[in-house]
Amino acid sequence: MVLDKIGKGIGKGTSKISGFQPKFIEWKDATPEDIVWRYPDEVIPWGSIVVVKEWERVVFYRDGKVYGLLGPGRHVLDTQNIPFLQGLVEGIYGESVFRAILIFVNINRLQGKFGGRSQTIEVIPVSFHGVYYYRVADPVLFVNKVVGPDNRFTKSELDEYIRGYFLTKIMSFINESSIKDLYQKAEEASKKATMVLRKAFEEIGLMLEDIVFEGIDVPPEYRERVFWILQGTAPAYLVQQETARKFAEALKETQASGAVLGTGMVAIPYALQPPPPGAQIGQAQIGQPSLAGYVARCPYCGQGPIPTGAKYCPFCGKQIKWCSNNHVVPVEANYCPVCGVRVQ
Repeated sequence: MVLDKIGKGIGKGTSKISGFQPKFIEWKDATPEDIVWRYPDEVIPWGSIVVVKEWERVVFYRDGKVYGLLGPGRHVLDTQNIPFLQGLVEGIYGESVFRAILIFVNINRLQGKFGGRSQTIEVIPVSFHGVYYYRVADPVLFVNKVVGPDNRFTKSELDEYIRGYFLTKIMSFINESSIKDLYQKAEEASKKATMVLRKAFEEIGLMLEDIVFEGIDVPPEYRERVFWILQGTAPAYLVQQETARKFAEALKETQASGAVLGTGMVAIPYALQPPPPGAQIGQAQIGQPSLAGYVARCPYCGQGPIPTGAKYCPFCGKQIKWCSNNHVVPVEANYCPVCGVRVQ
């Protein structure tokens, strides 16, 4: 019987009051999104009953230290039933009490949303957003590392901390990833990110179960570069070509202003276009690309094949156009990046 346990647990010097009613301590208003709840009183009467549900754990915290953990069930607070309480006993006005912070922890699966900006190994800026799923795997470590040191007890405080912690790690992951992997292998990238970040979450008592990228995008001015990288073009070559384009534009402006150009300073439009897939800096074939095995792909999203003559990409809906040799090009292109012909 519960009352028998309570009677046995009453300490020396504590008066046995006829009709004693134990104090019940439980998390009554919990929602699936709540992470922790702090019981408001730090002075707990001897013989109180702590009710712990299946999806909860209760941590006894005091003076920056975790004294113990309670699992599911009804627990009568006395030192016979729960030995670790011995270090929390205090005597007030002739009665024995426990002084501690009781922290209820939700161990169910939780969801967080993320979004931010970073850049890939090709120095391409990307914006991203998605969701991640996690749970508290080690309540003691979680309270010691996250909850206790800075008194983070509200949902908003913990959400902000965990989201910030996650963003720091996911941005580092993207910095070490290729735009090709993020664009063409988003599902694999999500799985890899989960595995990479899991260890960091374990260090604060959490289990990162899954990451889902819901959207990854690049600024409009970088989409052409992304398109050629997805085709297999070397990123270093693309940077070289972009530099050459800017140089050619500067030459044109100089010439238009009447300035004299040095001998040999001639801009050849096609020489400034990206090479076919696989081209590297220093290849002798630059300017004479091989067209064998050409597959029309969208210059914006990189997906294909695109039906010949289509005016819009069937995958992303962006407008496209074709050169006279039936190669798909961006609508703003003046020359075909595959064969070099001028695009009307």
